[in-house]
Amino acid sequence: MKAGYEQTEAALSRSKKNSWITPYVAQYRWRLVAVIALGICATLCAVLLLFTSGFLISKSALRPENILMVYVPIVGVRAFGIFRAVFRYVERLAGHDAVLRVLADQRVKLYRILEPQALFLRSRMQTGDVLGALAEDVERLQDIYLRTVFPAVTALMMYGGAVVAFGSVDLGFALWMGLYMLFLVAVLPAISLRVTWKLRVRLKRENAKLYTRLTDGVLGLGDWIASGRAEEFVRGQEEAEVQADRLRLRLRQWTRWRDLVAQCVIGLMVVSVTLWAGNAASAGQLPAVMIAAFVLVLFPLTEALLPIGDAVEHIPQYRESLTRLQHLEGEEHRPEQSGTEEANAAAGAKEDWTSGVSSSKPVAGPHGQLMGPLELTERVSDRRIRLRIPPRLRADIQIKQVSYRYTPDAPCAVQEVTLHLPQGKRLAILGRSGGGKSTLLKLIQGALLPSAGNILINDLPVQTMGENITDVIAVLNQSPHLFDTTVANNLRIGRPHATDEEIQRVAAQVGLSDLIESLPQGYHTPMLETGLRFSGGERQRIALARVLLRETPVVIFDEPTVGLDPVTERALMRTIMDSMQGKTMIWVTHHLMGAERMDELIFMENGQITMQGSHDQLLVREERYRRLVELDRPGWADGQKPAVPLPPAASR
Repeated sequence: MKAGYEQTEAALSRSKKNSWITPYVAQYRWRLVAVIALGICATLCAVLLLFTSGFLISKSALRPENILMVYVPIVGVRAFGIFRAVFRYVERLAGHDAVLRVLADQRVKLYRILEPQALFLRSRMQTGDVLGALAEDVERLQDIYLRTVFPAVTALMMYGGAVVAFGSVDLGFALWMGLYMLFLVAVLPAISLRVTWKLRVRLKRENAKLYTRLTDGVLGLGDWIASGRAEEFVRGQEEAEVQADRLRLRLRQWTRWRDLVAQCVIGLMVVSVTLWAGNAASAGQLPAVMIAAFVLVLFPLTEALLPIGDAVEHIPQYRESLTRLQHLEGEEHRPEQSGTEEANAAAGAKEDWTSGVSSSKPVAGPHGQLMGPLELTERVSDRRIRLRIPPRLRADIQIKQVSYRYTPDAPCAVQEVTLHLPQGKRLAILGRSGGGKSTLLKLIQGALLPSAGNILINDLPVQTMGENITDVIAVLNQSPHLFDTTVANNLRIGRPHATDEEIQRVAAQVGLSDLIESLPQGYHTPMLETGLRFSGGERQRIALARVLLRETPVVIFDEPTVGLDPVTERALMRTIMDSMQGKTMIWVTHHLMGAERMDELIFMENGQITMQGSHDQLLVREERYRRLVELDRPGWADGQKPAVPLPPAASR
């Protein structure tokens, strides 16, 4: 499985190269071009402002006989001063607008990458890594535009324009100034990049470690305090921050030396221009009033060139951020695998098929035919396309001799489970905590790769579906999260483009339409934090409506009635049963309410199925089941004496 995943990762890396930069440059190209144009105009106005000011100062020093003789440069100074400020303001406004649009799209993309992996993300990555990606890596990408692309393009354009402008006066002098400016825009940034590359990479990684340490420490704060090691945690965090501060100090020291060298070069440029202009004026090649103009123009020109050094220095951090984000993007195509050799051996036979990218040798397809690398990839892609957002899809689930263990030396969490769930079947899974119910659910959802056996949906291995599994299976757990927004927005999480009529339809299905319409703003009424405006049963009904809106053929209910009073529980159970007509139901519960309405019940202990059958079948042949029903429903069989010892509790 490892080789198959590595091939998948390599293929995705090639096909999605620069997927965090290039698509957004293409999408917002005209906005970005406008920002660069505005930056060039602002810099050009600054250059002309100082050039005109130098000429005006020199001309005024000659005490002209009439103010009209310097009227044009006076107007020019005013105009260039005003337009410089206007262009700079609009450039900053447009730049941040474009970058924030890109940033918003990148955050949405990151959420869409992480959301399908929610079931198994914590088993693949540390929480701090995810936090670092959300808080720093995506945020860092906006600096690519603001601190690198925009200043660099503006500087290069001004560099070319300055060389051409100087060349129109004196070609030899233009070449000499071009070398000076080349040092500022190319040589010094290259040296700076080489000196700081490793430091920037180390700093980026130290920051990532800080995110991980801090997140782990905060989430485990109770354990630190309970063990009396809170001071140890604080001391370790401070030491890590000191290490990062040392790297920042070294970078600041280099920045000061780099800026000193740049200022010295600018000083040499000023001296060179002064000597050249003086000699040119003495030779009659240049008016004397232009000496100050040529000298002053260097300051805004070099001010536009200097940001390249700082821009180039951040390239290592951009690369690290992009690498981490591309790694997250690759994780969504990777099924979670067992840590056992048996798992790898079991997965080896279908390694290339489940990974979605085959090796160079032909492999067997789902119907026994041999397929090459390209054919296999296309076949998997075609199968996924047919499963994506299908209207009223029918899903036939087959679980064949599935086993799973988390570590090589651990007992099987699920052992040789075989089930068949045709479309519309209702299955209830019962068992005490640790019996294997949650592991079985993760296997069905493709979050875990079986150590042995297969799980097929419409004859397709569930692992090949990737994020498309959410188009087939929806989940309603005991604590669904409701956001602090309107009722309609909470429901539309199930399907963002659902119409008002569709929202009203699912609300009516779960018996909430009258309640919602009686609210002050109807479906646009805020639900408050975690849906506090509603009772527990009403919150579950809203979550159920959200599931119904997805129109998936399979729905998993993971103890959705826990914490509800008996009356509310019965009402919610009745609503669920009535609204699930035609859908496959997988119901995980801790007691037997509604068991008679299920097609099949299974009891799991130590990863194995110990009882299996319908409610009526189990009542006839299983004394243990009759005892459980009696305990769950007092009075069901008054006077009945236990005939066999009661097994371990079948509730969580």
